[in-house]
Amino acid sequence: MKKAVAIARHFRKTRQNCHRPEMTDSLTARDYRDTLFLPATEFPMRGGLPKREPDWIKRWDDLKLYEKLRADAKARGAEQWILHDGPPYANGHIHLGTAMNKIVKDIIVRSHQMAGYDAAYLPGWDCHGLPIEWKVEEEFRSRGKTKDDVPPGEFRAACRAYAEKWVDIQKQEFRNLGIEGEWDNPYLTMKFESEASIVGEFLRMAMTGSLVRGAKPIMWSPVERTALAEAEVEYQDRKVPVIWVTFGVPSRGDGAKLVIWTTTPWTIPANQAVSYSTDISYGLFEVEEVMTEEELGFPPYATAGDRLIMADKLAQGVMDGAKVKSFKRVEDIDPASLGSLTHPLANMDPFFQHDVAMLAGDHVTDDAGTGFVHTAPAHGEDDFNVWVASGRKASEIRDIVNPDGAYQHPELPDVLQGLDIIRTSGKKRGEPGKANSEVIRLLAESGNLLARGITTIRDAHSWRSKAPVIRRATPQWFISMDKPGPNGKTLRENALKAIEDTEFFPAVGRNRLQSMVEGRPDWLISRQRNWGVPITIFVNKEGQPHTAALPQAQADQLNEAIKSAIAAGGVEAWFDTPAEDFLSPLGLSADDWDKVTDVLDVWFDSGTTHAFALRERGLIDAETGQANLYMEGSDQHRGWFQSSLLECCATRGIAPYKQVLTHGFIVDSQGKKMSKSIGNTIEPEEIQKQYGIEILRIWTASGDYTEDLRISDEIIKGSVETYRKLRNTVRYLLGALDGWTENEALPKENMPSLERWVLHRLAELDQQIRAAYTVYDFKRIMALLINFCGVDLSAVYFDIRKDSLYCDPRFETLSAWDDETAGYGNRRRAARTVMAAVLERLLTWLAPVMPFTMEEAFLESHLKSRAESVHLLQFPETPEGWLNSDLAARWAKIFTVRRVVTGALEIERREKRIGASLEAAPKVYIADEALIDAFKGEDPADLFITSGAELIHSASGDGGGFTLDDTSGVIVYPEKADGIKCRRSWKYFDPATADPNFPDITPRDALAVKAWDKVAG
Repeated sequence: MKKAVAIARHFRKTRQNCHRPEMTDSLTARDYRDTLFLPATEFPMRGGLPKREPDWIKRWDDLKLYEKLRADAKARGAEQWILHDGPPYANGHIHLGTAMNKIVKDIIVRSHQMAGYDAAYLPGWDCHGLPIEWKVEEEFRSRGKTKDDVPPGEFRAACRAYAEKWVDIQKQEFRNLGIEGEWDNPYLTMKFESEASIVGEFLRMAMTGSLVRGAKPIMWSPVERTALAEAEVEYQDRKVPVIWVTFGVPSRGDGAKLVIWTTTPWTIPANQAVSYSTDISYGLFEVEEVMTEEELGFPPYATAGDRLIMADKLAQGVMDGAKVKSFKRVEDIDPASLGSLTHPLANMDPFFQHDVAMLAGDHVTDDAGTGFVHTAPAHGEDDFNVWVASGRKASEIRDIVNPDGAYQHPELPDVLQGLDIIRTSGKKRGEPGKANSEVIRLLAESGNLLARGITTIRDAHSWRSKAPVIRRATPQWFISMDKPGPNGKTLRENALKAIEDTEFFPAVGRNRLQSMVEGRPDWLISRQRNWGVPITIFVNKEGQPHTAALPQAQADQLNEAIKSAIAAGGVEAWFDTPAEDFLSPLGLSADDWDKVTDVLDVWFDSGTTHAFALRERGLIDAETGQANLYMEGSDQHRGWFQSSLLECCATRGIAPYKQVLTHGFIVDSQGKKMSKSIGNTIEPEEIQKQYGIEILRIWTASGDYTEDLRISDEIIKGSVETYRKLRNTVRYLLGALDGWTENEALPKENMPSLERWVLHRLAELDQQIRAAYTVYDFKRIMALLINFCGVDLSAVYFDIRKDSLYCDPRFETLSAWDDETAGYGNRRRAARTVMAAVLERLLTWLAPVMPFTMEEAFLESHLKSRAESVHLLQFPETPEGWLNSDLAARWAKIFTVRRVVTGALEIERREKRIGASLEAAPKVYIADEALIDAFKGEDPADLFITSGAELIHSASGDGGGFTLDDTSGVIVYPEKADGIKCRRSWKYFDPATADPNFPDITPRDALAVKAWDKVAG
């Protein structure tokens, strides 16, 4: 008795919309508060997330939850389902983008575990490569040392220590997000066994014959002194000089000159040819009049009488650039008949006194320039291709630029020696060096500069240093995209077939990856850096790698020796072990072989993670050898998705994944990219301290993360409100289920129709939510559950059933009822049975998104006896018979009428004609008899939450009345209820029907009180 009183008093203070019986002036009137059955729970209204979240993580760690999840799945014989974690770089604090990435992965893994799978999650890190090496270089520079001042072994040790430090920091930051996984044993690309596995994958690929060496132009970063792949650059606008340059045409004999246009003046000293198109019309043009020095403010380069060869379509633009007032076309020109040209700097130094070939090329257009393309095979991909296609040798290419991006060649004129193209150090790092301006000056002195200007181009920049890159031909190692492999197909063909067999979310990802693979060049895998997995091959004097030059058995033996050494000592074993230690056991002389010291592209490292993070740990589909899902940002179509695809296709002929899911990036409320310089960034730690990580998880799940996600303080506050509503729904259920046991459960067949409708909704939601989790559509899940909690539950079911929940007899008092009145008890039993089913489903459906709050609620619920954590449960199965479309159609009709009644009563309250809906007894005129039939067996007053209600079949009513525009044929007259107000349930009733012993409460309430009195004494 005392407990009931205390509970009732507690909830009268803390809950809104609870029945609060009025006090009476009569000293003898009974106070019925003790007989009400109000909700009771210790689950607080406020989550206190910033303070409590770390405690939940500690609890899971103490519980060894991840190990228990694996053991539980094994005991169930669950099918394995694997999301492979793309490795972030271990080089700095996580940001909002990496937090969102990990949260999405966690929701995916948790939801698949709760869907019945064995969904392990192995986090990992990319620990090699330029991002880390660059940071370590900066640390040495801050101490006055360049990388060249530090012994390579010491430098690599510093890189390893740096990566270890950030792995530990990021691990804790990711764990703070509530991410569950194998944090005690993550995969790291710098573990010795991982490095050995990467080497093994490289050698396996090399043995297929796809490894080739070439000196074609690649993107080179002078600042970082290494080759870069497409995935390591970003494109930015920058201002550059543009020049029009003339080449002599000795075969003409009339002083005619051919005109080219370029935005890279520094490449002119490396010019070896000029390219033209057989589809362009060319002509010889004669300058008639040029603007004067007085008009221009500077002397023009062009002079009257100049005879210039260019494309007809571009002649006017060239002449405008050269400040020519008038000119005339003299004759047609066939470029193929011109023969060799004279280099524009030929009169300056013997180095430039070589023939300049005329080459036909498909890359030449008349969209801009002159219709001719200055061709330096060492500094342009098209230039190189047209050079080789003409039958010339790559070995004939003039390479006059050193690794620092400066001119260096024994025969180059002194005036050019050492000039830099891009500044590589100091405050002006990345800005133009002296090469461009000096070449332009020399061209002007030679008389072959026709015009100059400034233009803006979009050009490649290093993703790390942000400095421009150049194209430079250096000996590099490539994986051939078009060389037939062991199965007779090329890597490109295998990769494109694998893309066809892969499912993409969103589907447009397939087209994007496919177009990239279709058009990509050979995979440049060598880097001239220190910190990475070495390219573990020996090259003979003919330039062949040992994987191609040695018999297979001997090559296999050498490969195994290399892998064993790396497994024992890491990458240092390759750099520190003399070549003869590897070669002499095979009867090979180190004098005949050169050991390669380049390192692998870091994308090759991450592309092989499927081998050591998945295959060696058994985390793959045993039948297909694939992970179920790779999930990263959409930029990884050119990065990790592609490198993983190419490596696995090169070594195994398949993609390493069955599905690819991509997410967008985070922008502010205006759609602008997050940037510290404009002050619109938000850090995960800020959100955690102010609101809690749960709010960030709700924000992530509530938006379409496959597109760019907007975030701001206002948007986060919207997620806070979503959290509040969901928490309050769960809190209400916990309170309503106080003391619940399965003994109270009522079979569906004995439930009122309203409860069976709720079960139908649960069955519908079960289908929809499982389907949405399967395709990673969390936004739909959140929309479904927010609508279900806010509309179906709070606004409808809870609102209707709170009278039965509070005022009908409790289960333990039913035995005290008379047989003829015992039926009242089934409403409350049914309601609590349904609420138990709702709570179980909400806790499990929301647990992947809101792991902290659902764990807290679980431990306050009757479900806690089932497991040690809500995350050890699975989504409940839907019993047969819950789904009932006929019943749903019937209740849709009832709710159509109820919505009009609710609208009418709201106006009455607003106008203060009534204080609460129980003061009304509306008359409802309904034109459609089918709507009236839907109410058969139901008390309309209960459903409208009024003290009475009358449904009348009529199309017109008595004139006036309340209607809704979108609901024709329903007219409501919200009349006031007759009778007296029940002091227990607040319903108005006819006092003539009252029990003489309880004249101030309804007969139903009197029966409940009598039963309570018998049990409570």
